[in-house]
Amino acid sequence: MLTAAKPEAAIDRLNLIRSEIARVIVGQQEVVDGVLTCLLAGGHVLLEGVPGLGKTTLLRTLSNVLHLKYSRIQFTPDLMPADIVGSMIMESDERGTKNLRFQPGPIFAHLVLADEINRATPKTQSALLEAMQERTVTSGTTTHKLEAPFLVMATQNPIEMEGTYPLPEAQLDRFLMKILVGYPTREELNVIVDRTIQKEEASLTMQADREAILELRGICREVLVAPHVQDYAIDLVMATQPNTSHAHPLTKKYVRFGSSPRGAQALVECGRVHAMMHGRFHLSTDDVRKVASAVLRHRIILNFDAHADGQTPETILGEILASQPARQK
Repeated sequence: MLTAAKPEAAIDRLNLIRSEIARVIVGQQEVVDGVLTCLLAGGHVLLEGVPGLGKTTLLRTLSNVLHLKYSRIQFTPDLMPADIVGSMIMESDERGTKNLRFQPGPIFAHLVLADEINRATPKTQSALLEAMQERTVTSGTTTHKLEAPFLVMATQNPIEMEGTYPLPEAQLDRFLMKILVGYPTREELNVIVDRTIQKEEASLTMQADREAILELRGICREVLVAPHVQDYAIDLVMATQPNTSHAHPLTKKYVRFGSSPRGAQALVECGRVHAMMHGRFHLSTDDVRKVASAVLRHRIILNFDAHADGQTPETILGEILASQPARQK
């Protein structure tokens, strides 16, 4: 159970981490909080946005602030699975004896940036997504475990569609959140340019390490979930499923496939982190509503009528949330 000191210290530590990241990342608070939420909830995050919005900088900054090992994989059509997970190499010792040794790939890090994941072939995508799901890499007969915490932040470019391989729905479901990265405001652009012309870059201070992150993750999992809040999360998920009696009218009209059970799990786990970020140790329906769009938007598959009528997952989710007001005890 939580002690009085641990939760308060955890909230202070989270605020320090967010403040330190803000010294480099201008604005984009929802994106920063979303990536931190996935890290503490033990999941992975998919970011969608045009180039140059700070996605790469965010993860590199996070690695410096949290003192975690960081690696970046640039996905290209000729990238092979071994380029990600590693391969066996031949070595010779001083006696000339040859031996096979496993050379770990860039997946062996705490924070992995999978840049433009939709540019790689499905075979290569599958190699990454298997490691994400199982947290292990198998080479020959040996299984190598990936050290926790392990976060993959995959990015995809919505405007570069030629020569890309969109992620299949079943693989999209493995991401805890999908976050849309928008353009900065005029005021934020002014701050970005001001920081660009400064002589020295901001010097970041480490605010946590691997052990502290794992401790924070454990505290987040102690956040209380009342039965009515759990029911609310389940209601939201079932409202996206067109073949159930709980389906929203727009779901029945425009949705081919709704959220899987992973969506309900993600609503609760991400909601717990959101609650602790805001100084509370119990999950509320407002917390679930705050994370619902990022958790469910990539788990809703629309039909042809939806595309013809200009519907998007955001519009459907907006109507579902409007029809499911926040509950009180």
